[in-house]
Amino acid sequence: MSQFVLTVTCPSRRGIVAAISGYLAGQGCNIIDSVQFDDVDNGRFFMRVGFDSEESVAFETIRDGFAAVAAPLALDYRFYGARERVKVLLMVSRFGHCLNDLLYRWKIGALPIDIVGVVSNHFDYQKVVVNHDIPFHCIPVTAKNKTGAEDRLLEIVQSTGTELVVLARYMQVLSDRLCAEMSGRIINIHHSFLPSFKGANPYKQAFERGVKLIGATAHYVTADLDEGPIIEQDVAAVTHAQNPADYVSIGRDVEARVLARAIHAHINHRVFLNGSRTVVFPPSPGSYASERMG
Repeated sequence: MSQFVLTVTCPSRRGIVAAISGYLAGQGCNIIDSVQFDDVDNGRFFMRVGFDSEESVAFETIRDGFAAVAAPLALDYRFYGARERVKVLLMVSRFGHCLNDLLYRWKIGALPIDIVGVVSNHFDYQKVVVNHDIPFHCIPVTAKNKTGAEDRLLEIVQSTGTELVVLARYMQVLSDRLCAEMSGRIINIHHSFLPSFKGANPYKQAFERGVKLIGATAHYVTADLDEGPIIEQDVAAVTHAQNPADYVSIGRDVEARVLARAIHAHINHRVFLNGSRTVVFPPSPGSYASERMG
């Protein structure tokens, strides 16, 4: 048996689930898990179906035949191999906690991706990356060479077949051109103190204001800085007995796990863009696509 994922977005109407499930059954497929959401506010329907098929039925036959189902319902759809690994390019500056966490999860198989390279504007983590047998690319960025630096980045994206770029605490602002060209394919992570505490030391500012919750947000990158559609968030409690260094340490842990969960949701095709928001389906317990985050 071969396992696949089908994602669908379309205008909301009756008969969508019946049409999809009926088609798959007619092709000898067995639905393993299925989840859908009908957004009544904007009239959009979202669905993710995990299924397996008999070896006697070619995947191409299933995929190509689905066009006849999709046309009358105006379905925007894609088929994926459930075990296909997404090609991911990581980017980092001088804070390495998210990078190191992702490398560890990747190494132990908790994050099933193909890391095609790491890009940085500094050399701080070159040795760490190379020791993992991953290509390292240093692209310095200044006000004068920003366009050329992004051209070089796009060359790496194209030459490696990168499907997702992850800003693992990459501290350079991407241009509107790059954000538009890779819309829905760049994930960023930042702390939850924006916009209240800006600048170089937001955790110290939070400590001085007596903040009791530290959080992080992972989102898709858009031209609006740190305001893209949110994928994943989490918080951790702090108390008056902790100091600014504790805040930083706790914040790094939250950032790392939130970013990892956002990536996992994306590569398992559980995230759907819905205007300025996202629809994020939870993993299905017991299914082949279940999320197992170490």
